[in-house]
Amino acid sequence: MLHTMRWFGPQDPVPLHSIRQAGCTGVVTALHQVPVGEVWPVAEIRRRQQLIEADNAQYSPLHWAVVESLPVHEDIKKGRPERARYIASYQASLRNLAACGIRTVCYNFMPVLDWSRTNLRYQMPDGSRALRFVWQDFAVFDLCILGRPGAEQDYEAAVVEAARSQFATMSEAEKAELTSNVLLGLPGSEETFQLADFQRVLDEYAAVDAKALRENLHYFLREVGPVAEEVGVNLCIHPDDPPFPLLGLPRVVSTEADLLGLLQAYDSPANGLTFCTGSLGVRPDNDLAGIVERLGHRIHFVHLRATKREENPRNFHEADHLAGDVDMYAVVRALVQEELRRAANGQEDAQLPMRPDHGHQMLDDLEKRTYPGYSAIGRLRGLAELRGLELGVRRALAEAPPATADYRDRTTARFV
Repeated sequence: MLHTMRWFGPQDPVPLHSIRQAGCTGVVTALHQVPVGEVWPVAEIRRRQQLIEADNAQYSPLHWAVVESLPVHEDIKKGRPERARYIASYQASLRNLAACGIRTVCYNFMPVLDWSRTNLRYQMPDGSRALRFVWQDFAVFDLCILGRPGAEQDYEAAVVEAARSQFATMSEAEKAELTSNVLLGLPGSEETFQLADFQRVLDEYAAVDAKALRENLHYFLREVGPVAEEVGVNLCIHPDDPPFPLLGLPRVVSTEADLLGLLQAYDSPANGLTFCTGSLGVRPDNDLAGIVERLGHRIHFVHLRATKREENPRNFHEADHLAGDVDMYAVVRALVQEELRRAANGQEDAQLPMRPDHGHQMLDDLEKRTYPGYSAIGRLRGLAELRGLELGVRRALAEAPPATADYRDRTTARFV
């Protein structure tokens, strides 16, 4: 696989030379400074490329491999009439990225919050820090801090009672920390939602249920898909994180059925997936290796991380990359077989860009300012483990008897 790391631009505490020294050749980044819905100018794209490639003559080369993310404006998700303007901007950005040689664009279709955690510094047994989501803590925010109308209907009665009891014992500092964690903005952005305005943002989705959100996603794909196909860009949607509804908002990219539906909505190789084992792996009903076997021909980008479901299965934390509930061996084996299949067919996109998603805050990084989940050393550890696993998988496949290693004639069911 093409080994990459996410980089949030010049303000990122992790510099490019650290990504290079981690063994990466690709950089995953975005123009966070461009407001959502505006066109990404060619000049800004080339400026970012030049920054990434500035030391290539002296050191191991880096290049901008994947855009993560080109954000989708909320008016597109809500299906408002104004979406036409924002879709046109999105199409223009795709053309500009293609003109600069960037061919892989990740995006998501989660309403309002792109991802949600309740604890950004959960202490692991070894003393490192991880991201964690606790259903009851989220209920505390929703019921008692935000006070969302009708929120009680979204929680079990026991959770409602426990959340209210928990809130009664919390200090003001604890309430403020929970609020900040839930309302955290996009990684790479210093912006967060303000509690006073947040309910108004949610209210704008009052008429958007799962059916409507799915229809708006499919409409978006039918509008931007042909442009992506025309200019040679691979779009790849990121699954919901976590993969279940929150705050009364629907989520429609959480299961294999969701993925299959959106791929069929605009059936083109340009319409593909970001395969995130952490997001999809929170749900025990998602067969991760099976998804690769069935939908791997439409995977354009890979996020590898492992989550661990707790006693309450809606609670989870970020585990070590080779631990948790994800069978990382089976996943990496399926991904390598997909790459081998593509290579055997002479496909130009045989090499899948992969990044170690998230990582524990550990060692010296415990004393540094880092983006949650994106410290250097934790991701370095994850990448090292994943590279070793990939090497072992490739060696095992190469040394297996021909009947076992024959990836040219696999009969795994795939939709056309």
